[in-house]
Amino acid sequence: MGLNQLKAMIDTKSELSVRAQCELLGLHRSVLYYQAVAETEENLRIMRLLDERYLSYPTEGVLQMQDYLRRQGFSINHKRVRRLLRKMGIMAIFPKPNLSKLGKAEYIYPYLLKNLPITESNQVWQIDITYIPMAKGFMYLVAMIDVYSRFVVGWDISNNMDSDWVVETLHAALIRHGKPHIVNSDQGSQFTCKKWVEYLKEQQILISMDGKGRAIDNVYIERLWRTVKYDYIYICPAEDGWQLYQGLKAFFERYNYQKCHQGIGRQLPVSVYLGALASSA
Repeated sequence: MGLNQLKAMIDTKSELSVRAQCELLGLHRSVLYYQAVAETEENLRIMRLLDERYLSYPTEGVLQMQDYLRRQGFSINHKRVRRLLRKMGIMAIFPKPNLSKLGKAEYIYPYLLKNLPITESNQVWQIDITYIPMAKGFMYLVAMIDVYSRFVVGWDISNNMDSDWVVETLHAALIRHGKPHIVNSDQGSQFTCKKWVEYLKEQQILISMDGKGRAIDNVYIERLWRTVKYDYIYICPAEDGWQLYQGLKAFFERYNYQKCHQGIGRQLPVSVYLGALASSA
């Protein structure tokens, strides 16, 4: 049965959720929800350049990004640069006062990983969201990595960065791999909200958040983004959400099960992850 026929079988008015219907049919929700973002081709080229620049120089702000784009031949004002960076979910790393989070202070938690020995799997997971450029648009990718083993325990793609999507992705990871002791994130709006904080508390998982202006607090997943983008995304831009999902699925399979990592003694993440769980059982 073809993709279009499978998509036609989804009933959005059914008592069975769209997620459940997609799982039964072997489809990903991005097949149904992805639509090309309404940006010009020029803006998409600019966003791709901004994304690459940010990976190398995450402390550069709007004006420095504007200077960089002008050197690339784009006549662009700072307001446009700021709008595109916000749309991509990118913010320069620099110390900021708590006023930037006014109204969300009750959902901000301290960083728990400083000087913490990480000695086993499912002790600490790090989670983050990144912008994914495509041939004709873009999507967002959320992923969670087990810090001890570098094993990617969960990921998903979406058109938007809402908290429901992030919580659902974490929930699916908990079902597959069990609960970590700590989940660490940045102070993005998806993580400094009632839904995220209450869910982690319900699961009895400790909440850790990066300090302001700290580029290294979430370092392992930041390294993952570089690997994902330079080894796959930039060289194989997807045409649509389904192609992106299938490509990322193959990438993470290789990352977890076939690619040795220097940070864990040139071992496979899956070997380290499962080996530590077995030894602690």
